[in-house]
Amino acid sequence: MRIEPLKKTGLATLASAGMLALTAGAAFAADAPKDPLNSGDTAWMITSSALVLMMTIPGLGLFYGGMVRKKNVLATLAQSFGATALLTVLWMVIGYSIALTPNPDAGMNAWIGGFGNLFLNKMTLTSINPLGPTIPESVYMFFQMTFAIITPALIAGALADRMKFSAFLWFMALWLILVYCPIAHWVWGGGWLGTAGAMDYAGGSVVHLNAGTAALVTCLVLGKRIGLGSENMTPHNLVLSVIGASLLWVGWFGFNAGSAVSAGYNAGMAAAATQIATAAAALGWMVAEWIIAKKPSVLGMISGAVAGLVAITPASGFVDPVGALIIGIAAGVVC
Repeated sequence: MRIEPLKKTGLATLASAGMLALTAGAAFAADAPKDPLNSGDTAWMITSSALVLMMTIPGLGLFYGGMVRKKNVLATLAQSFGATALLTVLWMVIGYSIALTPNPDAGMNAWIGGFGNLFLNKMTLTSINPLGPTIPESVYMFFQMTFAIITPALIAGALADRMKFSAFLWFMALWLILVYCPIAHWVWGGGWLGTAGAMDYAGGSVVHLNAGTAALVTCLVLGKRIGLGSENMTPHNLVLSVIGASLLWVGWFGFNAGSAVSAGYNAGMAAAATQIATAAAALGWMVAEWIIAKKPSVLGMISGAVAGLVAITPASGFVDPVGALIIGIAAGVVC
């Protein structure tokens, strides 16, 4: 018997079997569902969430704490810290569900989200919210939680010297559930405003217009601060306010660039627009103050920077650098 032909036949058979296995493996891989998770997006969104949380504690607390009288510093810091704890729990219990999950009733979905995800009972290790399609739902929920924390906390500046701490916590809780969550759903959760074409990239209406209106109305209802006109109301320590404003500036990159919900082109442009507009607003306020009051002030510069941050937020994902510059200058001069 000749051995060589048998060897050749055996090798050919092995090669055919190997090719068949590779083909089957490739076909199986093609049929397997692709994991939508993007590790880069996930890492950026976790970072953005931490940055936005830093805006409230300690950023906002220090910003407001430096502007009040000395006797109210701890109370003002406690408002930011207490609000963070309370609003975190409420967002987990009910806020996320009614703000950013769909309502089974199509008619009601225009106004409020569903109640099926109370206590985050449907959120699993691998679940994904369609509003954040490349990151875990847990990360998207956490990111939006930080927005739900800072928005009511922004109102605290108007309530300093005007409201007891217990009343403040009640106000924060009710305002989150009755005002913030429905409006967040209207714009971002598939509600009527978003469907109508409202463009709010990072919270100009949901966060700033919403909180600003609430602050103004609350001031009008509560009336003037006790001692206004008869006691010294000058800021206690502007060093704290400068530190707070600086933390707000840095944290705002998570706010605006994070609203892209990805680590891509939109996030990069939003970050650039945020930096340009904020710097331009600080300079605009400083120059206007120089002209009117003959010298700039630290309070004016940080106020201008915050005005620029607020003004660029809804447009940060839609404008180019020149547009950001114009928005920043206008915010600094007008405000």
